[in-house]
Amino acid sequence: MTNSLRALAAGLLLTTSTAALAQQAPIVLPGAPGEAPRVIGEDEAIALSKTAYSPADVAFMQGMIVHHRQAVAMADLVEGRTNNDAIVKIAERIDASQKDEIGFMTTWLEERGEKLEGPHSMHMGHGAHSLMKGMATPGQMQALAAANGTEFDRMFLKLMTAHHLGAIDMVDELHKAPGSAYEPVMFEFTNEVVTDQQAEIDRMNAVAANLSTDPRATLAAGFRDAEEAILNLRLVAAQPKPAGFFDPANPAQLQPLIENDEENAADTEVEEPTDSAEADAEPEEEEPRFGERGSLLSFANTDIAFSGDVMVAGNYHGFNAYRLGEDGVPTLVSSTVCPGGQGDVSIAGDILVMSVQDSRARIDCGLQGVTGNVSEERFRGIRIFDISDITRPRQIGQVQTCRGSHTHSIVSADDTRLIVYNSGTSYVRDAEELPGCFDTAGDETALFSIDVIEIPLADPAKARIVDSPRVFAKDGQIAGLWRGGDHGLNPDGSRTQETNDTNQCHDITVFPAKNLAAGACSGNGIIMDISDPLKPQRIDDVTDKGFAYWHSATFNNDGTKVLFTDEWGGGGRPRCQAGDPMNWGADAFYAIENGKLEYRGMYKLPAPQGDKENCVAHNGSIIPVPGRDIFVQAWYQGGLSIIDFTDATNPFEIAYFDRGPVDEDQLVTGGYWSAYWYKGRIYATEISRGLDVFALEPSEFLTAEEIAAAEAAVYEGDVFNPQTQTQVTWPDEVVAAAEASRMGG
Repeated sequence: MTNSLRALAAGLLLTTSTAALAQQAPIVLPGAPGEAPRVIGEDEAIALSKTAYSPADVAFMQGMIVHHRQAVAMADLVEGRTNNDAIVKIAERIDASQKDEIGFMTTWLEERGEKLEGPHSMHMGHGAHSLMKGMATPGQMQALAAANGTEFDRMFLKLMTAHHLGAIDMVDELHKAPGSAYEPVMFEFTNEVVTDQQAEIDRMNAVAANLSTDPRATLAAGFRDAEEAILNLRLVAAQPKPAGFFDPANPAQLQPLIENDEENAADTEVEEPTDSAEADAEPEEEEPRFGERGSLLSFANTDIAFSGDVMVAGNYHGFNAYRLGEDGVPTLVSSTVCPGGQGDVSIAGDILVMSVQDSRARIDCGLQGVTGNVSEERFRGIRIFDISDITRPRQIGQVQTCRGSHTHSIVSADDTRLIVYNSGTSYVRDAEELPGCFDTAGDETALFSIDVIEIPLADPAKARIVDSPRVFAKDGQIAGLWRGGDHGLNPDGSRTQETNDTNQCHDITVFPAKNLAAGACSGNGIIMDISDPLKPQRIDDVTDKGFAYWHSATFNNDGTKVLFTDEWGGGGRPRCQAGDPMNWGADAFYAIENGKLEYRGMYKLPAPQGDKENCVAHNGSIIPVPGRDIFVQAWYQGGLSIIDFTDATNPFEIAYFDRGPVDEDQLVTGGYWSAYWYKGRIYATEISRGLDVFALEPSEFLTAEEIAAAEAAVYEGDVFNPQTQTQVTWPDEVVAAAEASRMGG
């Protein structure tokens, strides 16, 4: 706690209010309906309208004292149980800071005549305190006391990190309460709690990563020379971005460094240490600061589509087309500049469909962007290209949509038309720019729907939205699914996730062979009947206490399971650190039984990542091994994992690849956007670095015959689109060989 905060507290306690002028008119307290009004005195009136602090402030201070005491108790257990210097120093800092804050909170309550213990403290002996956010249960405290060495270190960091996160949550809840933290001293104190607790969490995550035996945990950083870790895979090729799709002066798109103002730095007040622990502490190096605003142009690689030997990789700046050659290595054949993000692509015959969402995108694919809230030059929606000559793609159609296009799915394709589902996740544009677009409440709102688009192949320029079905409707309300917020506390007192409300789908994966679609729709996972592609019907929906944002969905090959991913933090945050919950930002597996989604299990990257690595579950695909359910999952800067979920209650990792962070000093949004299996290779778009190609290697988890079967898999139409799933088949002989290899034959 800083000296300035102590001074502020002292000043406020010395402040007295000016006496009110005598008043002759009565002060009336009306009471409940039907009760007689009561005349009250000035003192009672002031007491009733007291605004200096609130009951929520009192309850917070009472609860936080109890919360801090447990942190001190955990810190006391360090002595004699570990010789890890980093753990010892953490415990010393926590012991000193928490005792100091307990003293401040005690004084705050006593000066105001409030009790030190609230109702929550009355049954402490029965473990009721474990319901306070982040606090360890008595059983966990006993287990910690019984542990020693590295086991103690890991358990201490896990419990203490959860404890600190709980304290941050308590401050967040306090600040949401009306009239709370009104006193400047209270507001500054609670903000300091958050700052101090988060700083300690960052330190503990770093220490926990160093305790990990996983080789991915502490890889060295570098744009082109990052350290790598690989298991049961072969890196076939690592290609940089093509010319025109990166800034030669800043290829990693690093944010500019903010230079310190030496004159201002000299004038900055330096806090004097208040106790021996602070005085003995080593001064911490000041973290460099970087700009936070994005540039007009972005060169992020995005999604991939395949047709025959053609691969098209999307990018916020346009797309790049390749021919797949020997060993699956791509050769660039053309680059198409058409900025606007999202850049997700799909292929049907000679047609390429691309999603566009950013407000800077232009109808003419220009680089200069668009100004103003309303512009005839702006384009947000679906672009349509003719790629019959892949070296000269031509834009031949567009469909403007109210929320742009974040992703899309080709539901059906025949000789006459394409039917596409469009998912927009951005703001609703002004009706002056695109008539019919409203974000207000009511049946006309552009929220709570998806777009069904028809593209006539004879004249793609006439593509149009034919319907916007209310796929989230329930009981007569278009906003019928998850309304946003957390899910209360878990039975063990641990916190649940803040889940986004469901007014959009991020991804809709269609499986035409099964007449099914799975939607990852912000606050819910849903499945739909698409027997009539123009009229999708929701048949079931689920939510999850650990999911923040339902991001993508993938069926297994026979359509009996769905894997949903959670993009906790939006993809740009480091959500795979050692102290992060293992059920947040993960994959969830559901069985489809009688048209219902039934939860089976969960999987998250087991290797802790650093605070300069954005990491969370993103895009992936099935690896078609007959008789097994295997998935390749991209984790942004967490690399990629190959996961076996044949037994969805017990998914496990069988292969991986990872690099160190793009930069050691700043968090750059990088890593794998997508990782897809196609014709025997895994193709992964690296957001900042380029494109990687991998081959599977035989291992204890996967036989050479199973890999050969996956390489021989046949995709209908020789096409792979990210959100259009086809049921693969295999030649009989490779299936037989794969099955025999599993039995040792």
